[in-house]
Formats: sequence, C-alpha cells, structure tokens
Amino acid sequence: IWKLKKLIKSLESARGNGTSMISLILPANGQICRASKMLVDEMGTAANIKSRVNRQSVQSAIASVQQRLKLYPRMPANGLVIYCGTLVTEEGKDKKVNIDLEPFKPIHRSLYMCDNRFHIEVLKELLVDDNKFGFIVMDGNGALFGTLEGNTRQVLQKFSVGLPKKHGRGGQSALRFARLRDEKRHNYVRKVAEVAQQVADFKTQLYRSDLFDRKLQALVVRLVDVSYGGENGFNEAIKLSAEVLSGIRFVDEKRLINRYLDEISQDTGKYCFGVEDTIKALEMGAVEVLIVWENLDITRYVLKNPNTNEEKIVHEMANQERNGNLFVDTGTGVELEVLEVLESMSLLEWFANNYTNFGAILEFVSDSSQEGSQFVKGFGGVGGILRYKVHFQDIDFDNIIDEFEDLDI
Repeated sequence: IWKLKKLIKSLESARGNGTSMISLILPANGQICRASKMLVDEMGTAANIKSRVNRQSVQSAIASVQQRLKLYPRMPANGLVIYCGTLVTEEGKDKKVNIDLEPFKPIHRSLYMCDNRFHIEVLKELLVDDNKFGFIVMDGNGALFGTLEGNTRQVLQKFSVGLPKKHGRGGQSALRFARLRDEKRHNYVRKVAEVAQQVADFKTQLYRSDLFDRKLQALVVRLVDVSYGGENGFNEAIKLSAEVLSGIRFVDEKRLINRYLDEISQDTGKYCFGVEDTIKALEMGAVEVLIVWENLDITRYVLKNPNTNEEKIVHEMANQERNGNLFVDTGTGVELEVLEVLESMSLLEWFANNYTNFGAILEFVSDSSQEGSQFVKGFGGVGGILRYKVHFQDIDFDNIIDEFEDLDI
C-alpha cells in the first residue's frame, strides 16, 4: 500500500505537453483483445492530429500501451492499470513513463484517456477502506459526530448544550423544574437524532427513542460508556470498541504503538528509536517489528571521501539537503563526493525494499492518532520492537568488524 501511495503521489504531479499521457483502466471482467482492438482504432485516429510533435507523442504512447498489453495473455483477476506517455521534468526535459500494475482489489469500471496528465482516481479509490464506522458521543454538555475509516479519524460535527441540573427543592417548583428538565433532554435527543439522519443514559435513550432512525438503529454494533464528552470521548469510544473494530488500521495502529510504548515504560531494553540505532538493530537481526512513519522525509546517501576513498552512509532530513555543509567530512573538513546520486533514495523506500533481509516485519503508521503523533514527535518516526535486549551504548561496530577481519578462518 505504501508503494501504491508513492506511485499515486508521483503520477499526480506529472504533467506533459499536449495529450501525450495515456491512462488505461481495464475492469476485472474486461477483455484484453477488446482493449487491443480499441487501441488500433485510436492509433488511426491519432494519425489525424495536425501537430506533428503531439501526433508522434500520442502514437508513441499508444504503441507503448500496446506493448504492455502483450505482456498479459489474459485479464488479471482484479483488472489492469496502465499509464504510458511523455512527461516534462522540472528541468524541462522530456521523460518517457511506462507503468503497468495489477491492483490488489477488483476494479469495476473502465477508462481510456489521452490528456496532459495521468488520471489516478481509480488508484485512489483502491486506498479507501471498505469499512467505515460512525460514532455518536453524547453527554450532558453536548454531542459529537465522527467517523473512523482506515487510519483516518474525522469529526463531522459537534455542538454543546446547556441542560438544567436536578433541582433539590420541594414543593411545586420541583415538579416544574423536573418537567422543564425532561423537556430539554427530549429536545436534545431529538436534535442528536436529526443530525444523525442527515454519558449518563443518553446513549440508551437515543438508541431506544422513536426519534432515532430505524435504519441507523439496525447498524449500531455496540453501545459503550465513556468518561468524557467531545473529542476525548471520541478517542475513548474508539478504544473501547477495539474488539468490534478489529482489522481497522486506526485501531491496529494504536495497539501496535501502545505495545511499543509499553516496552519503553517498562524499560525492557527491547526497543530502539532513531535512525542510527534502528539501523544498527536491523543489522544485528534484533528487530522483530520495524515501525516507520508513513510520511518520513529522510534521504539515504552513499558518500565517498575523494582523498581516502572511504565510503559512508548519511541520512539527512529534507530541509538539511539544502545545507551547503551537508557533504563535508566533519573529521577532515574535506567535502565528500556523492556516489551514484541517481540511486540515492528515501529512507522510507530503503526500509520497504530491505526489511525482509533483516528478518523484520515492517509496519507503517500515521500521526492521526494520539499515540501515532507521540511516536512521530517524540521518537522521530522511526523505531522498532526488538527480539532481545540490546545495549546500544556498548556497541562499537567498527571494532567488531576489525576483530572479525583479524580472525584466521
């Protein structure tokens, strides 16, 4: 999913000249032969384009799509997505792009489009979680309406209310105040029910009320008691509903980070955080679960000292890349020469490509939850749960390597 998100981000920003960028979406029940015939017809139509440059670009893109289709003797089970064309880079140069992929979920609509951009709406739909849960949080101070979908928690609407407290005086005033209080509670429940259609015992009163839409009532999966109202109550309701929300990424993410924070609070030593310590633990094979923020903006560089020919690996934040002293060896003051700049990659991508080599499980997390935000801000968005206790301050990898090389094996 992370790789699909990265692909969507790059395709979304791509732009070309004229209509030389082709998007072809074929549904799961489509036919390769029918798509091939359609492309032959489109090739003939493209021959009528007056602009020679645009005509050649479109015909080249169509030919690339045809070549990609030949790689598939039959339609993949979930459909097929192809993007071909010539885009303009930031340097103003033309770059050919040919991408074909089999989606991880079935596609049920088709699309063929020649444009100055790629149409990635179908790819975005693949990332939408099929399960979406609604929450109504009520207490004596107001109500909140929210949804939980994947790892996205959204507050749709909230409002406050001033309900009269129970009146302790006797006489006729007690009956009058009780009547007014019941009337306001009824109006409050009515308002909540109306908003739901377009804790005391409020939740039960709402659920059983004739004012609550029966269609919504049939969709209720659990009633929970929360200690707070508003957004704090929303967070608590999600936590208390974890059992019925099993499989929702937001809940799984909170459970994972809480497990990680428990290792830290109990000082078990079976945890790591920060880029350097996490990579050391990976190289030792100690990482059981590698936890990485999905928007981590760190680049991994392989550098070389031109005087000593020594190589080193440097990880830098995006805002540090513009620093003029970035590639200076702090020991010698000599500027370092970047090796194979075109192959420098984001650390996020490096983790995704190499985590299996270290026997780890990779989990991407967001900062949507309170726990996720704490992980990103407090631990840099990189960490791991270890298989065994590791004392990082006692590790000198250079000496270990030197001692290993000195062994007569």
